[in-house]
Amino acid sequence: MGIDYGTKRIGLSVGDDNLRMATPLRMLPTCPIAIDTITAIIAIAREYMADEFVVGLPLNMDDSEGPQAKLTRQFGDQLASVAQAPVHYWDERLTSREAQMKLVETGLTRAKKKARLDGVAAQILLQGFLEAQDGAADRTNFTDYDEWE
Repeated sequence: MGIDYGTKRIGLSVGDDNLRMATPLRMLPTCPIAIDTITAIIAIAREYMADEFVVGLPLNMDDSEGPQAKLTRQFGDQLASVAQAPVHYWDERLTSREAQMKLVETGLTRAKKKARLDGVAAQILLQGFLEAQDGAADRTNFTDYDEWE
C-alpha cells in the first residue's frame, strides 16, 4: 500500500506486486490522534490484502530531511510497529506536482481534482517503488481518475 502522508490529508494507493502496477484508492483526513489514523490505514490495507507499506518521504531538493520528513518517519515507524508489517520509505519529491499535472488532463472540476490529488500522489510514489524493484523507469501506468472517489 502506498501512503502519501500529510498533516492534513493522507493519500492511499494499492499495488499489485506481480503486475508492478499501482492504483489510487482514496484520501483520508489525518486524525488528531495518530493511532486512529494508523488503525484506519491498517483496516484499509487488510481490505485490499496489502501486506507491506510504502510511505512517501518528503526529501528536500538537496536530499536532506526536513521537519516533515521527520514527522513522516515517526508516522511510518509507528505504523510498522502497530501493523507488524514492513514499511519502506520512498522519495516522494515532486509527486504532488506530477499528480496535479495528470489531473489537469482529466477535465475534472477543481473540487474533484483536489479530492483525488493525494491518492494520485500515493499512486505515483508506489508506482515508482514497484518499478524500481525491476529496475524499470517508466511511470506511465495510470488509472482512469473518474472512476474512483
